[in-house]
Amino acid sequence: MNTIQPLWDSMPLDGKAGRVTDTGAGGNPFTDIFQSAVDAVKETDAEKTQLEYLMATGQLDNPALLTIASTKAQLSVDLLVQLRNKAMDSYNELMRISL
Repeated sequence: MNTIQPLWDSMPLDGKAGRVTDTGAGGNPFTDIFQSAVDAVKETDAEKTQLEYLMATGQLDNPALLTIASTKAQLSVDLLVQLRNKAMDSYNELMRISL
């Protein structure tokens, strides 16, 4: 069973005040965070679906694994929704700025 990794673990730091550096090759840390969150949702949902199948066919020995997988999937969706909400709040705040 895979564990959910923090979003910032895969991004390199520049060593100055913990700032995230550009990943090169057109990479964008902002995009990388969202892509990582989307990938986590897909991964946890696939794991939950597999365990649901095993439970339905009677092949799952420990039903607690399904509960854990369902909770992980819900938490990853909640994280993605919160990231989206914060991004939209930031965008709306930037649009309110008059230059």
